[in-house]
Amino acid sequence: MLLDEDGNHIGTAPRATVHSQHTPRHLAFSCHVLDVGGRVLLTRRALTKVAWPGVWTNTCCGHPRVGETIIDAAMRRTHQELGLDLDPRRMRVVLPDFSYRATDPRGIVEDELCPVVVAQLSLPEELAELNPDPDEVEEIAWVGWQDMYGLAKSMPALLSPWAVEQMLDLGPELPVVR
Repeated sequence: MLLDEDGNHIGTAPRATVHSQHTPRHLAFSCHVLDVGGRVLLTRRALTKVAWPGVWTNTCCGHPRVGETIIDAAMRRTHQELGLDLDPRRMRVVLPDFSYRATDPRGIVEDELCPVVVAQLSLPEELAELNPDPDEVEEIAWVGWQDMYGLAKSMPALLSPWAVEQMLDLGPELPVVR
């Protein structure tokens, strides 16, 4: 969904045609999935991704469809990218107005209103069924939130720019969803 500068829906465009060197502002989301111990699931973007290939980032990102809630979009994409089924009762939008613009080394621009979702698993990560889609995810890692927050502060170039901004906005104590 294409947006104006105030976040109003002004049209639609195919996702494959939106991300370029002249990306228009559009609606997206980011999701951070936590295990029962409070560790966050990080993903390394597939090497074939158009923007930021091979970069470590939050659990899942995507774009809601017209009429789809941010929570429903996060559930859909997390299932598609990782084979992980999330419980909507254990999900919360924690940064509803998060927005960023960034350009990757190839010149691909991201310009997104990107609400941030936190999802809490009810099972240990060892019991969670993960089946990463190789077109989306190169590898995964479970990392303590405070470690990720420290990395975002001290070595931001190791992470996607949106993940860094989100981690710094959320702070050293990520909200737990119960």
